[in-house]
Amino acid sequence: MKILVCISNVPDTTTKITFTNDNTQFNTAGVQFIVNPYDEIALSKAIELCEGGKGTVTVINVGEAATDPTIRKALAIGADDAVRINAAPRDAYFVAYQIAEYVKAHDFDMILTGRESIDYNGAQVAAMLGEFLAIPSISIIKKLDYDGTTATLEREIEGGKEVVTVTGKFVASCAEGVAEAKIPNMRGIMSARSKPLQVVEAEEIEEVAKITAFTSPPARGTVKLIPAAEASSLIGLLHTEAKVI
Repeated sequence: MKILVCISNVPDTTTKITFTNDNTQFNTAGVQFIVNPYDEIALSKAIELCEGGKGTVTVINVGEAATDPTIRKALAIGADDAVRINAAPRDAYFVAYQIAEYVKAHDFDMILTGRESIDYNGAQVAAMLGEFLAIPSISIIKKLDYDGTTATLEREIEGGKEVVTVTGKFVASCAEGVAEAKIPNMRGIMSARSKPLQVVEAEEIEEVAKITAFTSPPARGTVKLIPAAEASSLIGLLHTEAKVI
């Protein structure tokens, strides 16, 4: 069994976000980058499925050389090898296309991604991969079992749960519950240095989207406290000030 796990290089969740070049680019100065947490869940599940010599796990990232430390962390966690498609990940369509082109030239039994990246929260790559590769794509799964030929996946829907079975190749985006994120140990960190990391040049494709500007969310306003004895005035404030009723 061969599993491909797509990983993103994202800012640490404690990072202070700023922009440069007239708010058209993310300011990377002083930013600590990490493996996207949802992708770590997907990676951990892939490693579990391949434990005991049942298969191999390859991680793939669309990024420039600066993402290599993040890829090495994925190798330290337990991936067997890695691929970096040498290009800036300009949008989800571009990323999905590059990964799909690599997959077409290599054989994988399943492709796992995180449900979304924590920087753009687009949740688009997994579905696009399924479309590019003409294979089933199951979004935001909470559970995954695999018997070697058939995958059973569980996802939450409004009012309950949905169980999907897939025979053959498929793409799935993983959410919390699929697996517990693994922490690399010293042995994994040392072995990651010698594991293969292949660099592949990107395919040229038409630009279909372009970011024109970033804006930061407005600062939070002050909190107005209302004495319990004046609780009746709350409705008036919600109507005249907050304008929510």
